[in-house]
Amino acid sequence: MDRETVERVARTAHIKLTEEELDRYSRDLNDILGYFELLDEAPECDSYGIDPIGVADITRDDEPWLEFDPDTLSRDMNTYDGYVRGPRLS
Repeated sequence: MDRETVERVARTAHIKLTEEELDRYSRDLNDILGYFELLDEAPECDSYGIDPIGVADITRDDEPWLEFDPDTLSRDMNTYDGYVRGPRLS
């Protein structure tokens, strides 16, 4: 990225940069863009998606069951017609 582009972007963003900062940011952005060009040259691999470790059939059938007896749980609670009563919200 040339120095003029960095200067124009900084002006658009209302950022005041010194001459030294303009030169440094221009060099840094050129390096970053060079790394992206290097990544573009890397060979593509179609065998892997985002996660290199394949995951298959992780779902299970949903079977309802009761782990605790509801009557036992609600015995010590403040209930009214089978509903748990909480404090009033004001």
